[in-house]
Amino acid sequence: MTEVKSSRLPYRLREPFLSKTEAALFRLLNDLMGSRYVVCPKVALTDLFMIVRPNENVHFFNKIFRKHVDFLLCDPKTFAPSFGVEIVKSISKDGMREADKFVAELFTDAGIPLVHIPSNDKYEPTDLIALFQLAVVKVGKNPSADSLIDSVPSCPVCGKMMVLRIHRGGPNVGKKYYGCIDSPTCVGVVQIAA
Repeated sequence: MTEVKSSRLPYRLREPFLSKTEAALFRLLNDLMGSRYVVCPKVALTDLFMIVRPNENVHFFNKIFRKHVDFLLCDPKTFAPSFGVEIVKSISKDGMREADKFVAELFTDAGIPLVHIPSNDKYEPTDLIALFQLAVVKVGKNPSADSLIDSVPSCPVCGKMMVLRIHRGGPNVGKKYYGCIDSPTCVGVVQIAA
């Protein structure tokens, strides 16, 4: 007798997509925010943040790889992130876990308030509003223009991310420049002013 192999891939749908706690908070966030924000559940940190000069800062990738924020509230016209929302288990005597501290620092550094909401099956709108106000106060002002100078340009040819490189020959030998991550297929280059 011959064995029949299944052609089905070894993946199955996770059920439920949102836990009871997440679903309760998602519904309330949608009710509270109305048309002011789009509420996006389970947004990967790698979709939200990029690593500046990735070839110099490779070890920072693991800090955001396979991690997500429970909800991201975005401007409905531009989809620019306005708030991050994290459901937190009860906080221990020692405070937040290291991973939670890192995510909080990441959002604060980007100038995006991160709201920590204690895990519950039901939520009160007044409690949530107070937590949102607290998160805004913690962030303070938006990042200054000086902090945005450190960003990585997109390739002027194909639009992909660029990486920091050093000229190995020619008249610019030893000088740094940004080259397309898809080099040598793409020849996009952005020179760095001295």
